[in-house]
Amino acid sequence: MNIALIGYGKMGQEIEKVALERGHKIVCIVDIDENDKFHSPEFKSADVAIEFTTPKSALNNYRKAFESNVPVVSGTTGWLEDIDEIKNECNSNGKTFFYASNFSLGVNLFFAVNKYLSKLMNQFPTYDVAMEETHHIHKLDAPSGTAITLVEDIIANIERKNGWALYNDMVENKSDIIKIKDYREGEVPGIHTVIYESEVDSIKITHDAKSRRGFALGAVLAAEFTKDKQGFLGMQDLLGNL
Repeated sequence: MNIALIGYGKMGQEIEKVALERGHKIVCIVDIDENDKFHSPEFKSADVAIEFTTPKSALNNYRKAFESNVPVVSGTTGWLEDIDEIKNECNSNGKTFFYASNFSLGVNLFFAVNKYLSKLMNQFPTYDVAMEETHHIHKLDAPSGTAITLVEDIIANIERKNGWALYNDMVENKSDIIKIKDYREGEVPGIHTVIYESEVDSIKITHDAKSRRGFALGAVLAAEFTKDKQGFLGMQDLLGNL
């Protein structure tokens, strides 16, 4: 399979390694300030483009890839206020886009555990719930997309919770709000913890990524899955196919 990489930071380089190991070819690399490459024959020859960049540049990258009729697999977070535009491109204009807030297979298992636990905890109002997430100092958005996915799943299942806020942004102690503490330290790939606290005990579930390789493998698996498909896709589609 021919793959184009949009973004060539540490994630892009790890994706390149995994893709080559799995027998794929990297036909084009589009890095910062290289928008002209989107219209190159090399980029247009890609079966799929894998995009890991920044919230500021993500939407433009998707538009440019669509102009060249190249499907996109993206793991960039912090841009979801514009997601309806991308869904419309898929539904109305036949484009293909695969999005996940986290491509790690382990994290997606963690999502399932989180949903199940939150359904149980809906019956036990003596437990309050909070979250913590830690990432490397280069991550621009806070909380992480993974943390937002986790907290939104909790809110969907626990009737006494109606929203979330970063711990530093809390102006009052509202019982229906889930507090999220975000930390940026060193080169941490990602640690997410959901904490249920009562007067008598604590229950914690944690996913601790050891390296970027798990995310890279998931992104390449998503690219393999996305080739020759149409529409707006996600990890639920991929995992149902494994």
